Amino acid sequence: MSEFKEAINSESPTLVDFTATWCGPCQTLAPILKEVAGQVKDQARILKVDIDRNPDAARFYQVQSVPTLILFKKGQVKWRQSGVVPGSMILDEIRKNI
Repeated sequence: MSEFKEAINSESPTLVDFTATWCGPCQTLAPILKEVAGQVKDQARILKVDIDRNPDAARFYQVQSVPTLILFKKGQVKWRQSGVVPGSMILDEIRKNI
């Protein structure tokens, strides 16, 4: 959990993917996020948070459904989206915050 707090408070954008192993749309989003990670390289960080293993984090950020993506920078939420979204949309949001 300390890695999570350190990451979301970073100067660099951190995209947190609230996910679950049993979630079909989460499996659909996984390769999209992998592609995004390859494009942003070290300019941003992407973390996966399993809501079943980390229910406190999911509750704190009021994650109602998975997948939910939350983009943080310096501890502030810069963007939030639930469901499967195109990689281009995710990239746009990350780039706005680099």
